Amino acid sequence: MSTETVRPTTAAHVKRVTTQTLQAMRDEGTPIAMLTAYDYTSARLLDEAGVDVLLVGDSASNVMAGHETTLPITLDQMIYHAQCVVRGVQRALVVVDLPFGAYQGSSREALRSAIRVMKETGAHAVKLEGGAGVLSSVRRILGAGIPVMGHLGLTPQSIYKFGTYKVRARDADEADQTRTDLRKLAEAGVFGVVLEKIPAGLAADLTASVDIPTIGIGAGVGCSGQVLVTHDLLGLTKDFNPRFVRHYADLGTTVTESVGRYVADVRARAFPGEEESY
Repeated sequence: MSTETVRPTTAAHVKRVTTQTLQAMRDEGTPIAMLTAYDYTSARLLDEAGVDVLLVGDSASNVMAGHETTLPITLDQMIYHAQCVVRGVQRALVVVDLPFGAYQGSSREALRSAIRVMKETGAHAVKLEGGAGVLSSVRRILGAGIPVMGHLGLTPQSIYKFGTYKVRARDADEADQTRTDLRKLAEAGVFGVVLEKIPAGLAADLTASVDIPTIGIGAGVGCSGQVLVTHDLLGLTKDFNPRFVRHYADLGTTVTESVGRYVADVRARAFPGEEESY
């Protein structure tokens, strides 16, 4: 097969996004744009489009590997995806999810996993799901000089505990726990927290209660920024249409129709033509 990969070279004028950049954006009221990425080509395109943060999400378990949940993906697989993404990035901050099983056992295990991600991928930060239950791991990772992003609200790695993907923190007790968890994560030193699928009013209140950026997904416009799964944004996942997703393209249909035309041309011996032949 003939393929050619043109790796981007970092131009001198390209200013890298850092955790300090995100803090400044939050302080200035400039919304942060974050998307998922799992491979070199998409990372390069998203980076060129001006996305501030690329999340190598454990959602790769769903959209890349076809699993029902995020639980099956391994640390080795996350490292592979992150390596691919980092090669395509000149500007964006690259954050890597620590997958299920890579940090829940102990803070020592969490640190080992985070160190592997940073050393083997060249990424800039890691992300963990949970609040009070992961604080010891968060502190230990931060103590090693590794930036950490938190994740509260709906935490997909705990889906079997929740039993549903419905909106979280609607009741007062869970909302109060989310407030406590956010405060503790902020005090521990995380540089930002994803707030997933919680009421918009609560997300706005939580955002105003801390001095670090919050990134919403299904959490309303009151967060410091927003994140979506790129496959959803581009209309590549036809069978997933939650309320919080906006489809900016219908690439699923475009791909199917384009490949269909290619198949038809091959069958009719209309491809390759003289102009595509040597």
